[in-house]
Amino acid sequence: MSSHALLSAAQSAAPPGRRAARRKKLWRNIGVFALLAGPNLAILLIFTYRPMFLSFYYSMLNWNIGSDFAQFIGFGNYVEWFNDPESARILGTTLLYTIATVAGGMALGLALALALNRKLFGRGIVRTITFAPYVLSGIAVGFLWMYIFNPNIGLLRTVLGWFGISSPPWFTQEPWPLIMIIIVTLWKHVGYVALIYLAGLQSVPQDLRDAAALDGAGTLRVFRGIVLPLLGPITFFLLITLTLSALQSFDLIRSMTNGGPLGSTKTLMYQVYVEGFQIGRGGYGSAVATILFVILLAVTAIQMKFVERRVHYQ
Repeated sequence: MSSHALLSAAQSAAPPGRRAARRKKLWRNIGVFALLAGPNLAILLIFTYRPMFLSFYYSMLNWNIGSDFAQFIGFGNYVEWFNDPESARILGTTLLYTIATVAGGMALGLALALALNRKLFGRGIVRTITFAPYVLSGIAVGFLWMYIFNPNIGLLRTVLGWFGISSPPWFTQEPWPLIMIIIVTLWKHVGYVALIYLAGLQSVPQDLRDAAALDGAGTLRVFRGIVLPLLGPITFFLLITLTLSALQSFDLIRSMTNGGPLGSTKTLMYQVYVEGFQIGRGGYGSAVATILFVILLAVTAIQMKFVERRVHYQ
């Protein structure tokens, strides 16, 4: 007789009272799970998955926000977007902004973390000041930096004037508006990246560094051979979170350039806002939002498949 048959026979031979107790325990566990996880699952279904599926449904419609008329057109909005010459420029702007802010933020954040990891006077205060911009409102940050970049009365104009340099046309001539947005994004996020890297640096065992130093390894070699590999999980985490954040960036662009001049700072996320809430094309805006969602999903999947292979968790 097989083991499965023996187990079935043993279960069937169990007293009815024991089987009833097992069923009661099972239903009690299901009830506890529903009580604890049910509210979270309900919130996810109502505020995340339901809007996502509704957005995909709306993307199949020729519908304007506020209108009672909606015509089903299938993938017509998607075909229009891919045939629009402006779409390639928007994708290019989104890609350039994402690469610049993610790569620059991680490099500057790691350098800042290395500096803050040293025993310096007032290190705690400096860490707090460094992280503070990350928790500020993007709209408030945008308005603040608009004054700093103002070519007529801005603080940056005064500082550049000390060195005999005129202020570039930050708001009127390409590529300066996009460069301006990238600079402000880096300033806002570098403290967050530094704080995460700093936690990783402080978790690197000192005995590994000492052993490498006894073997004759210099500071740079210790950093490349020991510290960087051990920071792999943190780097991977930051790569994903910063990429998703950059692809969904909106507030700084809205407050500083409104996507201009001539669409030079319009990203996919900002196009969703323009099409859906300024022009009122709800169906077309939902199609752009769906395209952005697919890009976010693809980028995350690629990072999980290929980048994570190079990460050392031990």
